[in-house]
Amino acid sequence: MKVLLDTQVLFWWYAEPEKLTKRARAALEDAEITVLVSAVVAWELAIKAAIGKIDALSLVLDLNAYLADAGFLELPVTVSQATRVALLPPHHRDPFDRLLIAQAQELQVQIVSSDPVLDRYDIRRLW
Repeated sequence: MKVLLDTQVLFWWYAEPEKLTKRARAALEDAEITVLVSAVVAWELAIKAAIGKIDALSLVLDLNAYLADAGFLELPVTVSQATRVALLPPHHRDPFDRLLIAQAQELQVQIVSSDPVLDRYDIRRLW
């Protein structure tokens, strides 16, 4: 099984793991589950750290090493995934989340997220 992390979940895993549900934490700790981290998550973290919205500069600067240590896999964004965003209904206006939704749909993987708005899309959310 594979799961895709949203930005908030990756940040919480790194900085505030107590905010994760037991189910989400168990999935991230399960060696049988492949955890994917999209390039869009790195981009969102970098933007939010740069403007001071979250205290994550150390995570951003060492993200490759952190992902490797956690056993998480990097997921690039493809042109087909980026253009798939145009087909999504406008339930969610956040461009980062919309791209994660498109990736989850194309790859047919669950997305680990606390955001219930994602349930309005044709994806499975693990929380």
